[in-house]
Amino acid sequence: MSEFRWSQLASSQDGLFELSRRVVGRGEYKGLTFHEIEARSIISKAPPSTPWFGYSINAYRGCSHACSYCVAGDTPILLADGRTRPIGEIRVGDIVVGTRREGRYRRFVESVVLDVWSTIKPAYRIAAGEDTTLIASGDHRFLTDRGWKYVVGADYGPEQRPFLTLNNRLIGTRAFPDPPKKDEEYQRGYICGMIRGDGSIGAYTYKRRNGAPTTVYRFRLAYLEALARTKQYLAHLGVPTTDFAFMEETDTHRHLRAIRNSTRAANDRVRELIEWQEDPTETWELGFLAGFFDAEGGCSQGILRFADKDPEILNRAQTILVNHGFDAVMEPIRLPSGVRTLRIRGGLSEQLRFMVMTDPAITRKRAITGRALKVASKLDVREITRTGIEIPMYDLTTTTGDFIANGVVSHNCFARPTHEYLGFNMGDDFDNQIVVKTNAVELVRAETEPGRWCGDMIAMGTNTDPYQAAEGKYKLTKGIIEVLAERGNDFSILTKSPLVLRDIDLIAAASQTSKVSVSFSVATLDEEVWRRTEPGAPHPRKRLDALARLRAAGISGGVMAAPILPGISDRPDQIATLKAAAKEAGAEWVNEVKLHLRGVRPHFMNWLAADSPEMVPTYERLYPPRRLSPRSVPRSVEADGQLHLAL
Repeated sequence: MSEFRWSQLASSQDGLFELSRRVVGRGEYKGLTFHEIEARSIISKAPPSTPWFGYSINAYRGCSHACSYCVAGDTPILLADGRTRPIGEIRVGDIVVGTRREGRYRRFVESVVLDVWSTIKPAYRIAAGEDTTLIASGDHRFLTDRGWKYVVGADYGPEQRPFLTLNNRLIGTRAFPDPPKKDEEYQRGYICGMIRGDGSIGAYTYKRRNGAPTTVYRFRLAYLEALARTKQYLAHLGVPTTDFAFMEETDTHRHLRAIRNSTRAANDRVRELIEWQEDPTETWELGFLAGFFDAEGGCSQGILRFADKDPEILNRAQTILVNHGFDAVMEPIRLPSGVRTLRIRGGLSEQLRFMVMTDPAITRKRAITGRALKVASKLDVREITRTGIEIPMYDLTTTTGDFIANGVVSHNCFARPTHEYLGFNMGDDFDNQIVVKTNAVELVRAETEPGRWCGDMIAMGTNTDPYQAAEGKYKLTKGIIEVLAERGNDFSILTKSPLVLRDIDLIAAASQTSKVSVSFSVATLDEEVWRRTEPGAPHPRKRLDALARLRAAGISGGVMAAPILPGISDRPDQIATLKAAAKEAGAEWVNEVKLHLRGVRPHFMNWLAADSPEMVPTYERLYPPRRLSPRSVPRSVEADGQLHLAL
């Protein structure tokens, strides 16, 4: 699988690497942390959008510069507590539900949100089953009965990739209903279900010492996690309560708190609140089901049940459930106590629908983590339509590499930066948290075996610098060049580092039998701009000196003048100085490339606001959110009459 499509964390069974160890740099590597991994592949096929090279090798990973976006902002995402939240409201650190394959099944597991982002994309409508609808970009992937599928694609040509068809079935449960509106009717219904299920209310009379009768009114309710909600709702409905210790902790019971009010007015008000409604509203019914579930419901061994002695409350609950489309059946009395059970059939799909629709308070009763994803709902794809409009799209990066979007297993963005998948950021972490593919050389040797490899040119440095500081420690780029030279394979190198001179003899020898080139990334020779924009990179003059030595050794080479920053490094005199110096160093080409913000717009705009706040309005105009390349791009400049394309 291509490095452009890394989609899983090291901990994922389907991941492309295994995390080996973490090494904190010392001495000349102080300030760096190396995350050593065992990669499962190393030669990556470039996506169709990068026609200037077909394959690439990156022995080190920072953050990539390609992003895809997911689903519409109002798409409900399943949280670990069994509730849902629109994806547009998800934040870093939230815990959602993802999946992990264990044996024959995928199981629901907790998944931490590492990153959230958005952009504007053309919208597609995907309809499946009876009631599941998703709005997503064409680049998004959903899990189907035939593996991960993009929303749109083609059987051949530049857009070739697995894509959804009407013959596919999505993997998931079913569409999530809207959560209930917790208005006063919902609160009254919740109080009715909770108190009739688990409370006590009454009055008794006793005689004082003087013989006068006295009547005491008591309302009492004891339950743990639902206590706060009940107390809040009662207070809102005119019944203030006080807390007290209902049961002290013993060897067999834990400490329980309860709430009560012993006044006649409160007693009368509670009796009024729990009266049966002859014509209940929908929100009252949902509140009642939530309260009754918190009081007497549970979900064990994959079965959602209510248990009670009172046939009236069970019968009313059954009627309400059936009216809301649930298959609710009353089981026969099996216990001497006379307790009966009301059961909801339909498996996980119906249980999730009940939890989201009613929103009980007790989270432990709602938990689905560990449950196997055995699909009962029919989610056959019945429509894939381009809407013709562009809307805000959102995506997440999670620790499992997926999440549940409106009931369907949904993939993280296929081309997010590796650092983002590992929980790093694309700012400071890009500079000091370095991912090292320690087995890169062995993989290159295996993947370029004669008869297995097509022999195409391979580009190095398309993602992160092959001669960054880590190369001095690990020497992976040197080993890769040795293998490619042995194979007689063409290759190119893009770097900012004079460290490439360490391998000048090796590269020169390879260039005698293969097509080899080295390009230096030099964005500017302006000292002030260089210090502001590349404080950790080698001096641009040293890069040009290294180019001159490579050219003197007969190695083909040039300069990629990138990124050119509008209003900062694009003045005619700055560009002219850079071109002249590059030609003096023997550059065979100079490619001028304007700044592109694919995948790094938030980070760049934050830097710009701190460095040059007066330029922010200009960049907002040149790079609006929906446009990550500048409004106008100058042609590449040729030093030898030949047009060279570069990243």
